[in-house]
Amino acid sequence: MFQLGKTIVSEEIIENDFMCNLSACKGACCVDGEAGAPLEEAELQILLDIYPKVKPFLTKEGIEAIEQQGLFITHNDEYETPLISSDDSCAYIIYDEKGVSMCGIEEAYNQGEVTWKKPVSCHLYPIRVQDYSEFSAVNYHKWEICDDACTLGKELQIPVYKFVKEALIRKFGEDWYAELEKVAEKMK
Repeated sequence: MFQLGKTIVSEEIIENDFMCNLSACKGACCVDGEAGAPLEEAELQILLDIYPKVKPFLTKEGIEAIEQQGLFITHNDEYETPLISSDDSCAYIIYDEKGVSMCGIEEAYNQGEVTWKKPVSCHLYPIRVQDYSEFSAVNYHKWEICDDACTLGKELQIPVYKFVKEALIRKFGEDWYAELEKVAEKMK
């Protein structure tokens, strides 16, 4: 672990490689798991504001889950996306023509309907951030459904922190990311 500003960062985000391999996993991270995607408090209003533009991109089951549970729920005192009760997938999930799950919010973003890409926790994955009163912990989350992503990342030699560069900058800023790159260079 090392400190960057008000973050404590795991070396694992530098030492491990990662590149999503959707052809292998089919977007399982949006389907598997025990809870919805973590949401920051500031993201709740964004969801409220953009939902009318995102709704046309969602599945019937996703819309029903959102209408029953709300745009977000509270679970263990944390905000998260609701799940579709029939299969525990994220209510914002959509599928492409090959059956690969994707984010309906991100598709609305890609189509120019909204300016918010998706929850930062999803954008950061496989990095998980835990906020504490004095600092944030930045950790690598290893999940067996991402084994193919680890293999592809190793083949392409893409460290986790480079794979999620845009998301890390979104979360912590360009100066923070530049400092992270300096630490990574020293570690090599």
